[in-house]
Amino acid sequence: MLSPLIHLIDDDEAVRKSLALLISTVGLRVQTWADPQAFINGFDRQSIGAIVLDVRMPGISGLAVLDTLVAQGVDQPVIMLTGHGTVEMCRRAFKSGAAEFLEKPVNDEQLLEALQNAVRQHVKSRERHQADRQAHERYAQLSEREREVLGLIVAGLTNKEIGRALDVSPRTVETHRANLFAKLQAESLAQLIRQYAALVDAAD
Repeated sequence: MLSPLIHLIDDDEAVRKSLALLISTVGLRVQTWADPQAFINGFDRQSIGAIVLDVRMPGISGLAVLDTLVAQGVDQPVIMLTGHGTVEMCRRAFKSGAAEFLEKPVNDEQLLEALQNAVRQHVKSRERHQADRQAHERYAQLSEREREVLGLIVAGLTNKEIGRALDVSPRTVETHRANLFAKLQAESLAQLIRQYAALVDAAD
């Protein structure tokens, strides 16, 4: 398992070197970029990590890069750095989706803490998306009748009530219930409802 990857975009070489050295001290890998456009075109979107982005750069500003990343659906958290911050700039960065906004010269501990929080946030986000994708795939495997039974389970009906609603025996309901629990890999009713209630509602 590779350590998380931090992308550091800043046109100042001295800043890139010093911050890359700092970030590497906590076990994070760093890839530095002088050109924001090269970063947009070439960085690894699949890696776990975060992006450290300078606001003021020649050609394309950090805020414009942030807008591009958001528009492209990039999910790595972005930490903005600036040597000349204003309230308006800070407000715009957060409104555009920045995870943090720090002023240069940046406090080492503050940056490292922000990065570690961002990486933890990214790991949780990826795990949540993977769980959602797996839930969709499992739900798609259910038969039409199993989906009906699931919908009635989520609505709070007992096996007898589901049997009456579908005009089948409670034993048949138990069979459908056992099959859908197995297909959905749900170990409890609470887990079933937590993971699949939204899919049931969306299908109605």
